[in-house]
Amino acid sequence: MKSTKNLVSALTSVLFMTIPTATALAKTDSVMFTATPPVIDGVANDAAWEAGDWHDMTSLMWGTTPEPSDFSGRYKLRWNESALYLLAEIQDDHLSDTYANPLERYWDDDCLEIFIDADASGGDHLNNYNAFAYHLALDNQVIDIGPNEAGEAVPLRYNDHVENKWQREAAAPHKIYWEAAVRVFDDSYQYGKDNSPVTLKDGMTLGFMLAYCDADGGDREHFLGSHEITPVNGDKNLGYKDASVFGKVKLTK
Repeated sequence: MKSTKNLVSALTSVLFMTIPTATALAKTDSVMFTATPPVIDGVANDAAWEAGDWHDMTSLMWGTTPEPSDFSGRYKLRWNESALYLLAEIQDDHLSDTYANPLERYWDDDCLEIFIDADASGGDHLNNYNAFAYHLALDNQVIDIGPNEAGEAVPLRYNDHVENKWQREAAAPHKIYWEAAVRVFDDSYQYGKDNSPVTLKDGMTLGFMLAYCDADGGDREHFLGSHEITPVNGDKNLGYKDASVFGKVKLTK
């Protein structure tokens, strides 16, 4: 890998172009409150997950549409005052972690991507903390691009924002269950400083989207998500820089 500065420069020149405002094509979903949060262990047996409100990940954002045996996914959400909780059920016939450096081309490894916008305001979040696009790697590290303490936009670890763990079932078809507890931060967040997460409350609306990067032994081949996106110049891969394409979820008791 070249230096991080060179990586970001390349990304900026090739990928991160200024775009017109885009929007998601999804209604606001309700998220159920849980008094007892799930244990983040990759085992989907917690009482919090018992209700059957699954949401599918079928919206193609990049690449080609895979066969269901190659990739398919669905998820559930819960919340309490401390965090937004996620359970994803993933079918993936080949797990790939090609790039050992967690800050190098993390989007080209298999990863679960959680998009979160604390006030559902939408808009640019590439070089600021208006919103986050957390890439949950197979080694459970959490990566996004954002300004560091010097104000430079670079790939950074946010492991303290998202506790997560996955496990694959032993029985066929060997589904993966991936659990996460997301501490929600607003746009006052400063990397490397003492930050407090938002206290979640009944009636609050968050910007939210979930996606999966599927890489079958090489670079990413498929990228499917939870919310349909209006393309801009034919491009739907917009969530990493524009929170306007996120869906919205409302916290309810």
